[in-house]
Amino acid sequence: MDIEKTVEEWEVNLGEQMRALRLRANLDQITLAERAGIGLTAVKNLESGKGATLKTLIKALRALDRADWLTTLAPPVSISPLQMLKAKPARQRASRKRKAEADDV
Repeated sequence: MDIEKTVEEWEVNLGEQMRALRLRANLDQITLAERAGIGLTAVKNLESGKGATLKTLIKALRALDRADWLTTLAPPVSISPLQMLKAKPARQRASRKRKAEADDV
């Protein structure tokens, strides 16, 4: 199960995916580094799973036209239907007509 992966395993997995994206785009590491505005060492570290900053990851994904990955990492928070039911205010009943209102009708 993926939840049991270590941080290092996630870094390696992400690095492999980044490398595959770069190769699919037919780019070498130097070209990706130039397009992303990051250092060659940063690209190598990212691809090898040795760690990278979030800023480096974002720049590399943008250079590879895969910024859409970022929305899958942090999808917008939504309220579940169960939470909506729990947060729903108590139902109010309609009040009886007042005597003065009844006389006007």
